Amino acid sequence: MADNSQAKGGKSKKQLKKEAKEKEKAVKREEHRGAVNQNDGMQTQEDDCSIGQYGLVGLIQSTERPTQEYVHVRDLQSTLAGSIVWVRARLHTSRAKGKQCFAVLRQQESTVQVLAQVDENTSKQMVKFLSNISKESIVDIEGIVHAVERRIEACTQQDTELHVRQVFLVSAAKTKLPLQVEDAARRDDLPDAEGLTIRVNQDTRLDHRILDLRTPANQAIFRLEAGVCRLFRDLLTVQGFTEIHTPKIISAASEGGANVFTVSYFKGQAYLAQSPQLYKQMAIAADFDRVFTVGAVFRAEDSNTHRHLTEFVGLDLEMAFKWHYHEVLDVIGNTFTQLFEGLQEHFAAEIAAVGQQYPVDPFVFLSPPLKLTFRQGLDLLAEAGVHLDEEDDLSTPDEKLLGRLVKKKYNTDFYILDKFPLAVRPFYTMPDAHNQKWSNSYDMFMRGEEILSGAQRIHDPDMLTERAKHHNIDLIKIAAYIDSFRYGCPPHAGGGIGLERVVMLFLGLDNIRKTSMFPRDPKRLTP
Repeated sequence: MADNSQAKGGKSKKQLKKEAKEKEKAVKREEHRGAVNQNDGMQTQEDDCSIGQYGLVGLIQSTERPTQEYVHVRDLQSTLAGSIVWVRARLHTSRAKGKQCFAVLRQQESTVQVLAQVDENTSKQMVKFLSNISKESIVDIEGIVHAVERRIEACTQQDTELHVRQVFLVSAAKTKLPLQVEDAARRDDLPDAEGLTIRVNQDTRLDHRILDLRTPANQAIFRLEAGVCRLFRDLLTVQGFTEIHTPKIISAASEGGANVFTVSYFKGQAYLAQSPQLYKQMAIAADFDRVFTVGAVFRAEDSNTHRHLTEFVGLDLEMAFKWHYHEVLDVIGNTFTQLFEGLQEHFAAEIAAVGQQYPVDPFVFLSPPLKLTFRQGLDLLAEAGVHLDEEDDLSTPDEKLLGRLVKKKYNTDFYILDKFPLAVRPFYTMPDAHNQKWSNSYDMFMRGEEILSGAQRIHDPDMLTERAKHHNIDLIKIAAYIDSFRYGCPPHAGGGIGLERVVMLFLGLDNIRKTSMFPRDPKRLTP
């Protein structure tokens, strides 16, 4: 007779019965868990009155084109109170408090306060969703514009706020950022006796330039810089100038010096242009009469200073004249004063935005501009106890001191210094007809720093050859340049301006890297 205590597979009936009961319990647990989950889902559905009004947009791949219109944050004025609008902006900051979430949206230089609060139309899940979005993420928010009784001092839109109806995450930013935009935007002169205020140093800013450029001051700086280029073009075009475009890869050093970048050029070598100088003159010889150019300039100078870059934007102009190079000097000087007036008139908001972070005395100037000779400049320095030889160039400290002396005496941040020593100018500079020690050359200064260097150019090929030999320049390398004057060329003069330096000094900033979007200097090639 078989043993009833043993079942198939060597397990006892008792073991099999126990396993069956465990399996039955497991099935019941799963059924119960499913019922609970279903009930929770129904409960969530019932509690969340905002389903479909918040969430992720998903990757935008241009699959559709919705018709909804967006309002720029800068346009959220009290006149729109009661209106329902859509805004796409960055989440600047957010703060959850009970059943509310206060946030600040930032679009370029403009900011507005946003409020989401739990009510019959807004669920706690939606408020929580907004509060959990990481800073600097891009969001779409539909909201009602509300006028506020007390001005919101922390935002540019101080008389309105946006009450959230819908919020969608368009592009998420990392939760851990290399710098906080609000830290990078902090006012420069705030006292910090206890060291509690976070300061973002220059290298950190430049290493993570994309974030740094989002500050209101930087947004304003580069809008104003674009304005300088536009005004430069417009003012010169009205005066009969033609914009030209010159090569940046050249066969010989523009200024005849050694500070050039050498590049491989097929089986030989070439140089990056230090200046469009030679080509501007060739354009004059080709009867264009008045020309200007806006473009990159390269200087291989190991100058790690607050005002030098190895690549900058040059605003250059050249002009034929009838009898005296001051015909050109006056055009350039008056163009500058008109440019300054245009900036003050059309970019007052940008100037104010920069001043909020970098407070400085407003830029002042005379019209027509102040014009001094180099000799007069030396006399002013001598009165202040600084004695220089007449054939020496001005050092940077000398320039700054002279700028302070001129400001004190004439109340102007912009002035022209004329008749520099011939010994310190390039080979193509025309010597003074009355005294060979001097030259028909000039510099222009803003807040005591040079922003333009220019001169009457030698337009006689024999004199040009002689001066090139005097400067030990290889005549073979500049043969095409000299030959361009053998076919007749009118007397002419011009100058070269550094865009970034003009903007830096007009705004009173302390470093040219603040006015170069992606600066290049001897130690920086990225980003």
